[in-house]
Amino acid sequence: MAYDTQPPASHFINGAYVEDKAGTAIDVIYPATGKVIATVYAATPAIIEQALDAAKSAQKNWAAMSGTERGRILRRAADMIRARNHDLSVLETWDTGKPYQETSVADATSGADALEYFGGMAATLTGDHIQLGENWVYTRREPLGLCVGIGAWNYPTQIACWKGAPALACGNAMVFKPSETTPLCALKVAEILHEAGLPAGLYNVIQGMGEVGGALVTDPRVDKVSLTGSVPTGRTVYAAAAAGIKHVTMELGGKSPMIVFEDADIENAVSGAILGNFYSSGQVCSNGTRVFVHTAIKDAFLARLSARLGNAVIGDPMDPRTSFGPMVSKRQMEVVLGYIEKGKAEGARLVTGGTAVEGAGYFLRPTVFADVTDDMTIAREEIFGPVMAVLDFEDEAEVMARANDTEFGLAAGVFTRDLTRAHRVAAAFEAGTCFINSYNDAPVEAPFGGMKASGVGRENAAAAIAHYSQLKSVFVRMDDLEAPF
Repeated sequence: MAYDTQPPASHFINGAYVEDKAGTAIDVIYPATGKVIATVYAATPAIIEQALDAAKSAQKNWAAMSGTERGRILRRAADMIRARNHDLSVLETWDTGKPYQETSVADATSGADALEYFGGMAATLTGDHIQLGENWVYTRREPLGLCVGIGAWNYPTQIACWKGAPALACGNAMVFKPSETTPLCALKVAEILHEAGLPAGLYNVIQGMGEVGGALVTDPRVDKVSLTGSVPTGRTVYAAAAAGIKHVTMELGGKSPMIVFEDADIENAVSGAILGNFYSSGQVCSNGTRVFVHTAIKDAFLARLSARLGNAVIGDPMDPRTSFGPMVSKRQMEVVLGYIEKGKAEGARLVTGGTAVEGAGYFLRPTVFADVTDDMTIAREEIFGPVMAVLDFEDEAEVMARANDTEFGLAAGVFTRDLTRAHRVAAAFEAGTCFINSYNDAPVEAPFGGMKASGVGRENAAAAIAHYSQLKSVFVRMDDLEAPF
C-alpha cells in the first residue's frame, strides 16, 4: 500500500507519532505541480524538550546492549526498507520532486545500505590492548551519548539513515531534524526503525526551521551535531556547537572541478558530466560543476553533451520514463535562474538550456555554459541547480592550480586514459572525495566528506565510527606503585 503524503503527525518521538499544532505550519509542496500535498508543524519548545528527554532517557540502556544486538535491529530495518523500496521511493519523489527513475535506485536503497553496513559493523567495535612490560593499557570504544542530526532537502531518506546508522551502531541516541522543505521521509525511517525493534526514544524526528535546529544544537544535553547543508549554515552551526565543546560532523557544499583530458573517452566523460551536473536536477552537494575540458576535444565534448542532453525526458516525476525532474522549490528555481542571468551578463556562452519550462511546477532545462572563465560568478559560487560551466585548459599544472583555487574542497574528478596521470591528479586535488573516470559514486563502504570549507569529518565507512564514538584509555598497573613521598 502506498504511503499517504500526509503523515499521521508532524513528529516521531519516543516510538510514536506526536502532534502539536501550536507550532508554525509548514506546507509541503510537490515541486512538479506547485501544489500543497501535506502540512506539518514546527516543533514547539515542548516538543523539543520531549524529544531530547526521550533520547537522553533511552540512550544508556541502548549503550549497555551488545553491539551484536544493536546490529541485528539495524540490519532488520535495512531489510524492511528494501522490501518497501517502491513506496519509500514514491514518497521521496513526492517530497523532493526527483524522478521515480532515480529515487527507486538511489535513495531508500542507499539508506538501507547504511543500516546494513553499520549493523554488520556494530559487533566489531572493540578496543585495543597495549602491553607495557608487566603493566598494560586497554581502550574502550564508548558512545558519545545524544546526537543531533540536521538534514538537507536533497536526499532526505538517505541522510536520515547515513546519520542514524553509525550513531545507533555506536550506542548513541539521535534526534533528527529534516529540512523543512522535505519533512516527510525521515518520519518513515523512524517508524521502520521502531518497527524493526529499536527501543523507543532512540531515533526521534522533529520538524522545524532554523530556530528548531538552533535549540537542538545549543542544548547542553546534546553531545554531537551532524549537519548536511550549505557552507553559511555550517559556519553558524559549527560556531554554536563549538561554544558547547560538542563533537561535530559538517558535510557542506562545494564547487567541485571535473577535469577532462585530451585522451579521455568522450562518451564516459560526458556521462560523468551529466551525472555530476544534472542528476537530481543538479541539486547535489558534490556535483562537479566546473568542467575543465582540454581545448583539443572541447568542440567534440560539447557536441556530444548537447546531443545527449536532448535525450533527457522532462516531465511527470512519477513516470518511470522521466529522467529529469523539477527544482525542489520555487525559491530554488529563482535562485538558479538568477545565476543563469549572471552567466549571460558576464560573458559566458549559453550552449543549451537556460530557461524554465512553461507550465506548472519548478522545472528548469539542463543548462550548459561554455567559454567560462575562472572569475565568473557561475564558476565561483555554488548554484545547486542544473547549470554546468565548461572551462578551457591546455596544461596539467595550470588546470590543477585553477581546479584547487576555491574555498571549497568537497569533490573532484578526472577523466583520462593515462593511469599515471589519473593518480597524480587525484593526489593533487584539494578535495575529500575524488573520482577517476567516474563521478558521484557514493558507496557506503567509502568515506564521504570534504576538505577546506566543504566540511569537517567523514560520513560512511569505518571512518564514521570515530565521529560517533570516543575512546577511553584504562592503565592497569601490575606491580607496586612508587611515589616521591
